[in-house]
Amino acid sequence: MARKRAPGFEAQREDILAAAARLFAEQGFPATSMNQVADACGVAKPTLYHYFQDKQALLAQICDGHVHALLALVDEVKAQRLAPEAQLRMLIERFTGAYAGAQAQHQVLTSDIKFLADAERERLLDVERQVVAEFASALSQVRPELRDAKLHKPLTMLLFGMINWTFTWLRPDGDLSHEALAVLVGDLFFGGLGAVQARSSDPHNNPEETTP
Repeated sequence: MARKRAPGFEAQREDILAAAARLFAEQGFPATSMNQVADACGVAKPTLYHYFQDKQALLAQICDGHVHALLALVDEVKAQRLAPEAQLRMLIERFTGAYAGAQAQHQVLTSDIKFLADAERERLLDVERQVVAEFASALSQVRPELRDAKLHKPLTMLLFGMINWTFTWLRPDGDLSHEALAVLVGDLFFGGLGAVQARSSDPHNNPEETTP
């Protein structure tokens, strides 16, 4: 029979993941030690190893939790059955909000996933590709002819390029809030999207999906 977990187990686990994400984002994964993570959480190192086998396991769980949270957001928006433009705008809004509340986790997913073992990294990249595919599908519902021209995925990656790296420049105490940014991105993207012509695309142009 499996041993029951203490009532505070999950809360402690989430605290450790949050502290590790902050350290990885600030210092980089290679430069962060398990001792530093334990100190940041206020726990003994043996306690840390009770929750996570090693630093790789910490990194994997941070990336896994964040990318699956993004996929869950897609499902929540789709469940609302909005009109095509409203759905894509809602996706932009929800993702921008998610990045605001998980900047460290998003930075770790974007910058440090390369340090995972091949199989684990590929598993998480598959989830990322699902997210990209859902965005591309939402975009092609707004402009169906862009799918036929094989432009829906390149445009999706351009859209992600507008919001994926906000952690490098958007400050919580700045003039622009994440809520205002979401509206700005939506207006800019839709204002430009209407001008895109569905010309024959380059058959050699097949952009590799990257972190959403």
